[in-house]
Amino acid sequence: MLADLRQVEMGARTLAPVRILVVDDDPGDVLMIEEALASSDVEKVIDVVGDGQEAMEFLRREGRHSDAQRPDVILLDLNMPRMDGRQVLGEVKGDEDLRTIPIVVLTTSNADTDIISSYTLQANAYVTKPIDLDDFNDVVHRIDEFFGRVVVLPKRG
Repeated sequence: MLADLRQVEMGARTLAPVRILVVDDDPGDVLMIEEALASSDVEKVIDVVGDGQEAMEFLRREGRHSDAQRPDVILLDLNMPRMDGRQVLGEVKGDEDLRTIPIVVLTTSNADTDIISSYTLQANAYVTKPIDLDDFNDVVHRIDEFFGRVVVLPKRG
């Protein structure tokens, strides 16, 4: 009964948990993101990788990520070692199999050049990480609510 009611409330949206891939090299930021996501009632599965190269291996199911499941949304930091977020954005949006995954750039940079280049590379949203912990939690909750309850995400292939 409750599941039927939730289905009516959610319309065409399925009840499968939202799969979120967090791509960030800062363990402190990752922990804050995970805690903020865990404190909401949106059902989700969170995967975390520490840089862009590992993100691409995850998305392409290569190496130790051969059993990875396709995320519904990616939270992407820009400034990382080996392969930065801009490069990841370019590769994902240039890949026919991956380009439909929404990408939210979640970074400390508020530089116009980073904002413009991210949207040019087809980021779906650009969010600057707040310094204040409460503001940070609020921003992550809003992203979680938007992608977990509001938008219709592409079906996983």
